[in-house]
Amino acid sequence: MKKLKNLSIVLAFMMVFTVVLTSPITVNAEVATVSAEKIVKAEEIVNEVSKEEFTTKKLNEQLVMATAWMQASAEYRAICYQTFNWSKMVLDNDLAKNTSKMPRAIIVDADETIIDNTAYQAHLIDRDYGYSSKTWAAWMQDAEAIAIPGAVEFLNYAADKGVEVFYVTNRKMVGYEGTVKNLKDLGFPHVDKEHLMLRVDTSNKDVRREAVKKDHRVVLYMGDNLNDFSSDFAKKSIEERFTLTDNNKDKFGTQYIVLPNPTYGEWVGTMYNGNWGASPQEKSDMAKNSLRKWNNPREFVEQKSAEK
Repeated sequence: MKKLKNLSIVLAFMMVFTVVLTSPITVNAEVATVSAEKIVKAEEIVNEVSKEEFTTKKLNEQLVMATAWMQASAEYRAICYQTFNWSKMVLDNDLAKNTSKMPRAIIVDADETIIDNTAYQAHLIDRDYGYSSKTWAAWMQDAEAIAIPGAVEFLNYAADKGVEVFYVTNRKMVGYEGTVKNLKDLGFPHVDKEHLMLRVDTSNKDVRREAVKKDHRVVLYMGDNLNDFSSDFAKKSIEERFTLTDNNKDKFGTQYIVLPNPTYGEWVGTMYNGNWGASPQEKSDMAKNSLRKWNNPREFVEQKSAEK
């Protein structure tokens, strides 16, 4: 298939040269004019063939820097420690000052909040397929996610202080056993049927959060996606999510604790306008079109100067 596509591109370029050679050319003193319409048509053919060449494998290349940052950057590691250190300070303040008799709880997401799945993301790079429930189920079963720096220590500290930890995650029940094994192997507390709340019917976490709040006072919500805090953030545009974030700014760092995740999430869907079924080329184009760019009026002049 790849050879056929490459052959198509070669043939398309041959068409361009054929058009140039067979088009009527009018020569005057110094100018040779070629039929513009035929050139444009040939260029359109080349562009269409090029679009066909943009595969999921190429789209997955966009994962490289984000995944590498999480795996190779000491700055990412520092941000994680900073986040959990701050969370401990918030919890200590509540333990010292809040006299409520209601049992305390912390609600945490799992993936990219307390466990790191970037090995799965790295697996997709150089492969011509994206995330799927089949490969994700296999990854969960293998139980190879590693702990986010600082997560195990903080949640065990909270548990030792009598705070119950609830894992409200959108992992599906097919991954329950692998998730239990993974979390227990890493040393996380309260890994049992009561506290590990996987997705059953819906990705909306409100019902599970409300079930915890019925008998507990939630001190902190922790996640890498704003949907981990409230369903109000779900299925909104970039601008709407910005507005909601600004309106709730006082909750971040006091009730809502966010972990960085540049590899996937609701934010990616906002660039696609919710169209996850778009082609790899369309997804790439939509992501690029969402960027705020510097319009450098000197760029063309500098390029020409460099050529000279």
